Amino acid sequence: MKRLIPIFLALLTFSLGCRISRPLLAPKVTVNAPLSDYKYVIIPNTENRTSNNSTYYSGNLNMYRTSTTQSVNPKDIISGILLKKGFIILPEAKNELLDKTLIVNYGESGKRMTGLGGYTLEVTIGFVSAKGYNVIGTCVAEGQGSTESDDIRIAITRCMDALFQ
Repeated sequence: MKRLIPIFLALLTFSLGCRISRPLLAPKVTVNAPLSDYKYVIIPNTENRTSNNSTYYSGNLNMYRTSTTQSVNPKDIISGILLKKGFIILPEAKNELLDKTLIVNYGESGKRMTGLGGYTLEVTIGFVSAKGYNVIGTCVAEGQGSTESDDIRIAITRCMDALFQ
């Protein structure tokens, strides 16, 4: 019986380790028309997301707490990536540019539990033609970081990287 205890503990440790470190799912990309046919984008405003992360530790008979606050605006992340790719961001639609303009929509589309209280956050980004409102492409990806702000930043980056590969 005493020989089985170390084996049981090793199996338990291994199974918990596997639950904690589940990999992120691969991004899903759908492209119905080449994005290179477009030069301009309109990105509707998105809300800032703020996350707090607190850590507690003790020393010298006292308890200490450190706290960090992070904020992210999905529109800013998407804008930065698209600017790097050569797109021009318009504040509003212009009739003479509709043929070359995309509307970029963002949404959080789910959470997936990864075990022991961890989760990934999934985002979906859609590209719609400004002229005919046809879906040109979509990408779905998940992110996992220290805070929800990190999750969103990671998910958006993974999504856009997969879309432009």
